[in-house]
Amino acid sequence: MRGRPGHATISNVTTSRGDLAAGADSFARDWRAVRADSDIQFAALPMPKPPEIPAWLTALGDWLTWLLGPVGRLLVRFGPAVPWVAGALAIGLALYILWRLREPIAAWSGRPRAAAAAEPEWQPDQGAALALLEDADRLAAEGRFDEAARLLLQRSVGQIAAARPGLLDPSSTAREIALLPALPEAARAAFATIAERVERSLFALRRLTADDWHAARAAYSGFALS
Repeated sequence: MRGRPGHATISNVTTSRGDLAAGADSFARDWRAVRADSDIQFAALPMPKPPEIPAWLTALGDWLTWLLGPVGRLLVRFGPAVPWVAGALAIGLALYILWRLREPIAAWSGRPRAAAAAEPEWQPDQGAALALLEDADRLAAEGRFDEAARLLLQRSVGQIAAARPGLLDPSSTAREIALLPALPEAARAAFATIAERVERSLFALRRLTADDWHAARAAYSGFALS
């Protein structure tokens, strides 16, 4: 029977249903073939067992928790004051650095302090200077030039500290002392000559020669015994 235009006929509907059924059977066969392929994994894989945490790592975590717990509570309690404390420490550190640099800055600027300019010229006692040279010469005669130069430096520092109390700090370095404007120019020059050779011996690990010793001795005696 020929259907009217715009309307499906019974034969067309039957053919469509047959095609669908055949396609479904083909898909089912293909799906069963795929599932039967042993090279394809369909079953869910078992979850791997989590690794065991070493005992030492657990103990470390417990220790850090015990240690940092009070710190965290303190930070929570005093948190607003932390920036102020850090700022005060930074300002204090900056002031200390400026205080330590006051003498070198004054020397480099060429404007020594008025109090230092007013201080009288100073020389070590000649008896003490001669005794120091005698002890140092004894070491130099044995070829111990490094020890002789260090003896001059150490005794010179002691003489300066005794003559000008409060001028030196326990942490003053030889270079800082050589720049002190409170010392006479001749004393600074002599001290710088001695300090340069001692620093070479200590930090550059270069043994001093007889020429080094004679230069250091001449610098000291030229100032102390002039």
